[in-house]
Amino acid sequence: MSAVLATAHDPMVPQVARVTSRRNDAPDVYTLVIEPENGDTEFAAGQFNMLTVFGVGEAAISISGDPAKTGGIVHTIRAVGAVSRALTELKRGDPVGLRGPFGTGWPVEKLDGKDVVLVAGGLGLPPLRPVIYRLLAERDRYGRVAILYGTRSPEDIVFRREIESWRQRLDVDVEVTVDHAAEGWHGHVGVVTTLMSRIEFDPDRTIGLLCGPEIMMRFGVQALSTAGVPDEALYLSMERNMKCAIGLCGHCQLSSMFVCRDGPVFRYDQVRYLMALQEI
Repeated sequence: MSAVLATAHDPMVPQVARVTSRRNDAPDVYTLVIEPENGDTEFAAGQFNMLTVFGVGEAAISISGDPAKTGGIVHTIRAVGAVSRALTELKRGDPVGLRGPFGTGWPVEKLDGKDVVLVAGGLGLPPLRPVIYRLLAERDRYGRVAILYGTRSPEDIVFRREIESWRQRLDVDVEVTVDHAAEGWHGHVGVVTTLMSRIEFDPDRTIGLLCGPEIMMRFGVQALSTAGVPDEALYLSMERNMKCAIGLCGHCQLSSMFVCRDGPVFRYDQVRYLMALQEI
C-alpha cells in the first residue's frame, strides 16, 4: 500500500481543498466555500473542520452551510488572529488544508414536535445556521421556532439578507438586537436575553440551542431556565483552543471532557457546574 493510500483516512492528515467563493459578511468577517478534493461535503449541523493555510497554521472553524446541499463546504470566519486572518484573505482557487468534520452536532433528531428557541450572540449565528436551514426546510415537523440574535452593532450583523428573508416568513419568530447603535437604527437595542419576552414558547416542550460568548450563554440559559425550560433541554456550543480535534493533545480539555471530541455541543446539565464559574 502506498504512503498516500495509507494516510488517506488519517484524521491528522489534511486533504487539499480549493476555495470556490469568498464573501464579505461584516467587518473582518468572511464566508468561504471550499471544495474538498475527494468531493465529500457531508457533515452534521454543529460540527467543525480544521482548516490550514499552508505556511501559516491551522484553526478550528465551524461549518455554517446547509447540510442538505452539496457543492462545497461553507465556513464563516472572523479575522482575529494570524491563521483566521490568513483564511479570510484566501481567494477563489487558492488551496486550503482540510481535516474533518469533527465533534458532536446539535440534537436535530430530538427537535421533532418541539418548540425550538435558538439564541445566538455575535459570530454564534454561523454554527446555528445549519440547524436553522433544517428547521425551515421541514417546518411542519416542529412547533414554534424562534431565532434570537444579538450583536455589537448593526454593522456586525452577519447573513443580513437571509435574516430579512427569515423575518418575512409567517411561521418563525426572528428577533435581532444590538448592544449599541448610531442614529438611523430603528431596531432593538440591548443584550440578546432581553428579546426573550418578545417570543412565545411552551417551556415544557421547548428545546433551547445557544451559541456565542460564554457570558451570553450563561445568561441565556438562566433566562430559559427561569422561564421553565429544563436544564436537560438546553444545548450549548462551547469554544476552546482546539489543535488535534480528536481528543489527544489536551488543548481543549474541559474538566474530564474534550471539547473537540465530546463537544462542541453539550447538553447544559453536563456542563452546568462549569458554567457557574466566572471563568472556565
